[in-house]
Amino acid sequence: MRYALAALAAFLTVPAFAGEQYVNATGFANSGYDVVAYFDLKQAPVGSPQPAAVPGSKAFTAEYNGSTFAFANADNLARFQEDPAKYAPQYDGHCAYGVAQGGKVPGNPDLWRIVDGKLYLNITPNVVTFWEEDIGGNLEKSEHNWPGIEAQPASEMAIPKFSPAAPKS
Repeated sequence: MRYALAALAAFLTVPAFAGEQYVNATGFANSGYDVVAYFDLKQAPVGSPQPAAVPGSKAFTAEYNGSTFAFANADNLARFQEDPAKYAPQYDGHCAYGVAQGGKVPGNPDLWRIVDGKLYLNITPNVVTFWEEDIGGNLEKSEHNWPGIEAQPASEMAIPKFSPAAPKS
């Protein structure tokens, strides 16, 4: 019995495996935008558009969660390699509000917010409005919903009104 409890305790402390990272036609996670760069941008107040995402480069890439991430420079690549979970978008790059509603739709790299040191994406400006009406409540819902949907396949839906620029060479 003691060994069974020890095994159960060890199992419960291991992080859950993530589902598939959202990857669009660029072939890169986060549509080829640098996930580390968000943490260096000045975040806009709730209700205001965020600064534009920073494109990554094919010269600076790393694999994480079964996908290739691109970075604007070697420093950002190194920071990511030190702690990829710190920088990767939550919910495998899917829309935070979509997860709060119980589904998986892609996240738009231009519609982002960092909350408590974590990067969240949303799919459309209208969705950002709904999400920002109650960020805390929506995060509570998404954290509750995510374990039940994370193993579902990544969304194949295109991000509306978004034209990703493939990472520069």
